[in-house]
Amino acid sequence: MNKEQQLAKPKLKEYEPIIGRSALEELKILADKLSNKKILNINSTYIGGGVAEILARMVPFLNELGIETKWSVIKGDNEFFNITKKFHNALHGKKEEFKDIEFEYFLEINKKNSEEMDFSGDIIFIHDPQPVALIKKRNEVGEKWLWRCHIDVSMPDEKVWNFIKEYVEKYDAAVFSAPNFAKMLQIRMFLVYPSIDPLSNKNKEISKESINAVLDKYGIDRKKPIILQVSRFDYLKDPIGVIKAFEMVRKAMPCQLILAGGTATDDPESDKVLEEVRELADKNPDIHVLLLPPDSDIEINALQRAADVVVQKSIKEGFGLTVTEALWKGKPVVASAVGGILLQVKHKITGMLCHSIEGAAYAIRTLLTNPEYSKWLGQNGHAHVKENFLITRHLKDYLLLFLSQYYRDELIYL
Repeated sequence: MNKEQQLAKPKLKEYEPIIGRSALEELKILADKLSNKKILNINSTYIGGGVAEILARMVPFLNELGIETKWSVIKGDNEFFNITKKFHNALHGKKEEFKDIEFEYFLEINKKNSEEMDFSGDIIFIHDPQPVALIKKRNEVGEKWLWRCHIDVSMPDEKVWNFIKEYVEKYDAAVFSAPNFAKMLQIRMFLVYPSIDPLSNKNKEISKESINAVLDKYGIDRKKPIILQVSRFDYLKDPIGVIKAFEMVRKAMPCQLILAGGTATDDPESDKVLEEVRELADKNPDIHVLLLPPDSDIEINALQRAADVVVQKSIKEGFGLTVTEALWKGKPVVASAVGGILLQVKHKITGMLCHSIEGAAYAIRTLLTNPEYSKWLGQNGHAHVKENFLITRHLKDYLLLFLSQYYRDELIYL
């Protein structure tokens, strides 16, 4: 991220028209109590996926509030990230086969990183399983250590979970994204919902001209209804299932499908998924498969605003920030009843939930043929996100989380 991009990011005062002055004052009061603390975030990638997006905004905000905050990533080769991808799938409940040597290699890479990384900070905030074993450094460093789990581990492969748990329970606390994502632990546990930034390039208001320019760039027919899914190319996002549902809808009415997304440096499986999706879509001119680079936020914004229906047909899901983004833009959403989507899409109130390919097709048809109902769902969805899932609320939750490590038995007065 270059200096110009950093400077272009909105300052907290620019959020006042959205959240109000009192909410901003609360953030400043809480931050003052942490002004002498240093925060270090560690995850597995600077680009790709919701965790990186959130950190890209959270770190500058914390620094703006006077809390020295840094962000580092764990380094690894393809073998390491293939193993952690299998961990990811297994923690979501998918059956994976593991050899002892894979667990040993995972620990070897964590150990190597622990010897090379700078751990200066009062709070070490570790995100997800990839760097979880860095906790072994705790005895030498001695700060507060927090583990943030952004995925659903409610029904994991027990072998993998027990391996991860051994390290998680060495932390001071664990943080989960939803009540039903968590497993019981012998340490303190916290709930913090993920969020979107309403003033980021991906979510801010853009002109009709900008939207049309993006549609023209990718050869999208403006006159034909658009069904859109924005996601990494990942089997758990079920892009193949989306194509099958689209084909069912297309038999009843003219429409087009856009599958837009990218790959992540910590997900070596995504290239294979993309290849399969392209092969299936190759002979259908109404299916647009767009591989977008990491700096495509304006393009994603435009595609979401142009869409008539936004789909998120995940088989498993962490929180599902692409759903949050679509709801913020007032779009009718059809999404699988999994993971954090259930916290966002209230069936037939803020969107429509589905449990199968056929169910997704039915919901898409319903929305395309009922524009007034679609508009009502979109309005409800926007209000729901404004109340619960904006980054300023997320920032407040993190400040309270950090303070809880120092004021364990005291009330924090605003």
